Amino acid sequence: MAIHKGTAVVTGAGRGLGFGLAKGLLAQGWRVIAGVHGQVPEELKQLEQQTEGRLLLIDEFDIGSDDRVRAAAEQASGWTDHIDLIINNAGILGDIEKKLPDELDFAEMQQVLNVNTLGPLRVTQMFGKLLLKSERPIVANISSEAGSVGTCGRDSWYGYCMSKAAVNMQSALVHNQLKPLGGRVLVLHPGWVQSYMHGELNTTARLTIEQSAANVLGAIMNESDWPDVDGKPPYIDTEYGTRLPW
Repeated sequence: MAIHKGTAVVTGAGRGLGFGLAKGLLAQGWRVIAGVHGQVPEELKQLEQQTEGRLLLIDEFDIGSDDRVRAAAEQASGWTDHIDLIINNAGILGDIEKKLPDELDFAEMQQVLNVNTLGPLRVTQMFGKLLLKSERPIVANISSEAGSVGTCGRDSWYGYCMSKAAVNMQSALVHNQLKPLGGRVLVLHPGWVQSYMHGELNTTARLTIEQSAANVLGAIMNESDWPDVDGKPPYIDTEYGTRLPW
């Protein structure tokens, strides 16, 4: 059973997977609040013109900043009286090369954790009043297989892996609150995507932005196909349609 279209928030919508998710939701008839860190790209401006008032663009939407997320939520509250879906997509990679006994950049790791783990929580919390007005509030956190302790085979990627493992726990906590209200959280791995996580488009990855966005939205729209296991939110590899171990 698919969820009904409504109003969604997508962070990191200026490019990459976030842009693909916002575009895909609009194509399905959703109203979308697109958060962009920095200036709004021309592609989004064109979508705004084409979608007849169904797209709200919020620039300078820095999920690492309390003030910027709060300002975005206030702007959104003037545009809609409720939100049905939050897709916490924005994130950063940080250093993925250094390993012990290299000198690790702990300040950079703190920034990765601030954006990747606390950022989604900021968005969910500060947009929470609007979200809780939905009949079925859904939060979809874009995590990664890198956050799975059960499948960990890396010996570096410290900041990124730890940040995604922490966002998984954060997801479980929010899920426990939303379940009694008729909502839930989904934890989604989008696959190896041709994204801009390295600063420029990674064309060596398996999935195009369009392919990954379709997989992610498919999991969200058919979320009832993914029941909880032992009360935990589903942790889904959207490329292969399988569950990941925590």
